Amino acid sequence: VYLLKKPPNREALNLYRDIIRTSRSFYYRDLKTGKRWCDILQQSARKEFEDARYETDPEIIARLLVVGRQCLMNTQ
Repeated sequence: VYLLKKPPNREALNLYRDIIRTSRSFYYRDLKTGKRWCDILQQSARKEFEDARYETDPEIIARLLVVGRQCLMNTQ
């Protein structure tokens, strides 16, 4: 069982901020749409967080945070 060091909402906010900071390093553009990858990644992250906003099951919340942090670390 994954034990959160901080309350889930604080952990989620920290993860979201880290994702936004990391996405800023993707300055090049998508060849198909012409949009900057920075913007695409930020929109995708926002959608993922909004979709999980009202989740109340602590186990699912912990899983989402762990997977999100792992994906961020792999991207970095």
